[in-house]
Amino acid sequence: MAINWTGVFPALTTKFTADDQLDLPLFEKNLMAQLDAGVNGIVLGGTLGEASVLTTAEKEQLVKFAVAKCAGKVPVVLNIAEGSTKEALQQAAHAKDWGAKGIMMLPPMRYKSDHRETVTYFKTVAHATELPIMIYNNPVDYKIEVTLDMFDELLTCENIQAVKESTRDVTNVTRMKNRFGNRFKILCGVDTIAMEELCLGADGWVAGLVCAFPKETVAIFNLVKAGKIAEATKIYRWFIPLLELDIHPKLVQYIKLAETQAGIGSENVRAPRLTLIGKEREDVLKIINDGIATRPVLNF
Repeated sequence: MAINWTGVFPALTTKFTADDQLDLPLFEKNLMAQLDAGVNGIVLGGTLGEASVLTTAEKEQLVKFAVAKCAGKVPVVLNIAEGSTKEALQQAAHAKDWGAKGIMMLPPMRYKSDHRETVTYFKTVAHATELPIMIYNNPVDYKIEVTLDMFDELLTCENIQAVKESTRDVTNVTRMKNRFGNRFKILCGVDTIAMEELCLGADGWVAGLVCAFPKETVAIFNLVKAGKIAEATKIYRWFIPLLELDIHPKLVQYIKLAETQAGIGSENVRAPRLTLIGKEREDVLKIINDGIATRPVLNF
């Protein structure tokens, strides 16, 4: 399956049981809600997926399970966030063997690579796999920016096809389009500026709160692309207090709480993360429950 890199790609959370095992039945429940809402692909093992605390065996289980349940309806994309090129190459090989149809790639973890090292890292992996690649550009959280000059050097890698744009600078969409035209598909990776970037020409949305509110997320994307900006804006304004949960260091706990309240998830996280308690939980719960209570009726 070729990847069009257009539309809504949920960055799915990893579901755990109370005794810290993969909760595949609950994962399937959420996945089916995403597919029913009309998402265009799914991303596994991202920040929301708690990838840094998953074993390779668990990643394999998740990918193979998702591939089977998606049954060719949408592509499954595996995130690669590794500290060494050697391990990134191994993860890319695993992704293909397990049935993933694409890769999302962060720059090297922990070590702050320079321009030459970052480009070489991406090129080395791209040359070693046939899978299409989306670069994850998130200098706010991961401290390395993939600059336009770096993308210029990556043009020779035909399978580097897209970017998850998480610089939080909406003008970067225009800069990318001005310099590269449609060579790279651009998917917004920050929920709170997704509609703005879609209006500026972004091709898709790697979304977070979609995990709890898939229909509303897909509706905003479809309305914007249909030119129905007023209708999309009405939903987006309702959504913003919830979308702001995506830009907090505890986005995993916040979004998992939202999934729980929406009936398609649980609060279980893997240590060192801990579930929310006290006033913090009450405050987040109020935002979520207020959103659910005023959830818009979708008539399309």
